[in-house]
Amino acid sequence: MRNSRVLVGLIGAGIQRSLAPLLHEEEAARHGLRLHYQLIDVERAEALPTLLAAARMMGFAGLNITFPFKQAVLPLLDDLSEEARAIGAVNTVVREGGRLVGHNTDGAGWAWGLRRALPDADLSSVALVGAGGAGSACADAVLRLGAGALAVVDRDAGRAAALAQRMNAIHGERCVAPADAAGALREATGLIHATPTGMEKFPGLPFPASLLRRELWVSEVVYVPLETELLAAARRAGCRLMDGGHMNVGQALLAFRLFTGREADPPRVEAHFRREIQAAPR
Repeated sequence: MRNSRVLVGLIGAGIQRSLAPLLHEEEAARHGLRLHYQLIDVERAEALPTLLAAARMMGFAGLNITFPFKQAVLPLLDDLSEEARAIGAVNTVVREGGRLVGHNTDGAGWAWGLRRALPDADLSSVALVGAGGAGSACADAVLRLGAGALAVVDRDAGRAAALAQRMNAIHGERCVAPADAAGALREATGLIHATPTGMEKFPGLPFPASLLRRELWVSEVVYVPLETELLAAARRAGCRLMDGGHMNVGQALLAFRLFTGREADPPRVEAHFRREIQAAPR
């Protein structure tokens, strides 16, 4: 229906520079849909119950959920998809009648990006830095892609150990949780960085640049800025790179399908993302 209207949004902290509204609204227009994408910028998880209740009342088709609420939202939903349950985090909520169902498009979006940016990446031994919502999604995705071994590191050692244990229960004994990034990277063929470090609000490197070596491929999930300090250091070290834009576009393609029932055009959405990120004020 050419005049269909869709109301969706994003709940997260510090999201005013998110490109999600532009990507979804522009792609919806190409499908003859009138879609409004609302940014809902909050700092505390205590606001989530009120926001979800308001989304039900106002007829939202769905919501994206980002840092730091991907795990806090879980107990507030009526049901979870298989992927969200396995990952233990939600980044997309879809209203199905009166029910709110949690999905996770981060993992599949990251896998889409890896196949696009580094199609021949060596997955024999992968290091993952960050065991939160994005890290959990990437862990599940890289194991589904056939990673031979996965070493998970997090500032919270208990969280890293819990993620490794959960992934082993799902995918077989392929995960360990070393004490630090040096241990995780020692034998790694690739690195996935999945912490907020490198975002504009959290500048810096997640570990010493001296741990990087040219044999590694490096995947970043942060996309504002598109070239983080980690990617700049990895470029200097001669590593092959996958910036956070690839995962962002991949998960947006899947979220668009969940929100609208339509298939977004991947090259068109990625081209739009790259144009907008280059035009954004520094």
